[in-house]
Amino acid sequence: MLHQIKLPFLFSTLLCIAFTQNACAKPQTDSSFKSSYQSFIPKNWKVLEKTQGDLNQDGQADLALIIEDTNPENLVANAGVGNHVLNTNKRKLLILFKQESGYQLAASNTTLPNEGDVESPCLADPLGESEALSIQKGVLRVHLYYWLSCGSWYVTNHTYTFRYQNNAFKLIGYDVDDFHRASGESTALSINFLTGKVKTTTDENEFAEQTQPAKVQWSTLKHRYALKFEQVQFNQPQEFK
Repeated sequence: MLHQIKLPFLFSTLLCIAFTQNACAKPQTDSSFKSSYQSFIPKNWKVLEKTQGDLNQDGQADLALIIEDTNPENLVANAGVGNHVLNTNKRKLLILFKQESGYQLAASNTTLPNEGDVESPCLADPLGESEALSIQKGVLRVHLYYWLSCGSWYVTNHTYTFRYQNNAFKLIGYDVDDFHRASGESTALSINFLTGKVKTTTDENEFAEQTQPAKVQWSTLKHRYALKFEQVQFNQPQEFK
């Protein structure tokens, strides 16, 4: 009879103590959660591009943002060929998960190319004139465009494809297409990192009166890649073997 009284009393006492400690504990603040997406934008930065869509299959409209610093000290005068003023302000790419009462920072990357390049002043803004971000069917794509007004005839497009899996955004696809504005030659490379397959499409002359069928070759990557969003160097040439 004595044991039957003591055990419930002890349990109730411990429960009461635990409740009191939780009630008195200070609320935890999470710097990766904010009530609005604007709160993730640092002072004197601006939004260059924004797109939304469900990225983690919870039915919420998540966001992907490209933001840029606006420091006037990073506007560099150029007396040579190309643009007269080069905007070398840094850029960031943010992925935000929509929550019931705000947004959670899911991933970020600080390697996007700047609008202007001191070493290549003829280079147009790699974000291009069309959308640099897109979300479709739970997949995020980042599009970069390389066109030079002097020094090269090539126009190159890069597309990075990411999908949220195993609590991280993984690079599942990479596409590059080159077009020579003088010769009309074009080459397209498409890599599927899930299968390791590589598709290479070559067209010898798009300007020819009688176009020939494009040549398609398939190959397999020698190495396996499992790059996360944060690991991708958007401002560096990519080479996968």
